Amino acid sequence: MNIYLSPMIPIPSLISEMHPTTRLVFLILFFVGMGWIVLSRFYIYFEQVFAKKYKRPFFLNSIIFRRQISQDKRRILEKEFSFYQKLSTKQKRIFRHRLANFLRNKEFVGRDNFEITTEVETLIGATAVMLTFGLKNYQLDVFHTILVYPKSFYSKQGGTLHKGEFNPRMGLIAFSWEDFKFGYDISNDNLNLGIHEFGHAMHFNSFKNGDISSIIFSDTYKDLKRYLRSDEEKRKALLDSKYFRAYAYTNEFEFFSVLLECFMETPRDFKAQFPKLYGYVKQMLNFNFAGY
Repeated sequence: MNIYLSPMIPIPSLISEMHPTTRLVFLILFFVGMGWIVLSRFYIYFEQVFAKKYKRPFFLNSIIFRRQISQDKRRILEKEFSFYQKLSTKQKRIFRHRLANFLRNKEFVGRDNFEITTEVETLIGATAVMLTFGLKNYQLDVFHTILVYPKSFYSKQGGTLHKGEFNPRMGLIAFSWEDFKFGYDISNDNLNLGIHEFGHAMHFNSFKNGDISSIIFSDTYKDLKRYLRSDEEKRKALLDSKYFRAYAYTNEFEFFSVLLECFMETPRDFKAQFPKLYGYVKQMLNFNFAGY
């Protein structure tokens, strides 16, 4: 079989042979496309320079089509979620939009005959949205499935009973609903399962992704570690204070999650005792809401 290849027609010749209207449309689309590429690359560069200087994204939200949550979910937020109650009217609209997107992209699965109710979805989803409210990329795509057990569950990963678990390899995060709810019943004890496990996901997400919020998060976390390593007295002060529970010193991942629990539940105490450390966490999260 013979295959005949026609000679390549130079693009200028091809354009010149077009109908005038087609040629005009083609040229408009071509220059618009090239302009968009140039502007996009310039913006990426500008955002990186801005973030490096100010340690925050140039902007957080670019909402074109606002998503809504059901009235039942909205009532739960207004009645049970104290962080949401402290937000401005505009911030509440953004929070609801982010919650709708988060729930749309995550699968909730009940285990051991546990029923996934509207309250379960709303409070778990709202916890993730709260923690990522200052981040530009808030979806936490390091997991796609949320498992909910009625109480502590046996973990194959650890071989023991767990109250919560984050498994990036399987793309899932798991909670004991009994313990998750307990974290909200006492709001100032620095023990909150939802915050703790989502803290692990945020930590892992920041080192896996290269978006601007992840870069700020990971860079600031490195600054935080350098700050603590620079002076033995600072580390001793942390231990002597008993403000952070002993579990925080298991490893750096547990340390961050415990820091996050303290930051969210007792911010005034945190700031009063460890203002520099508080500032690092606030910068990592870009958290300038509800009095934090």
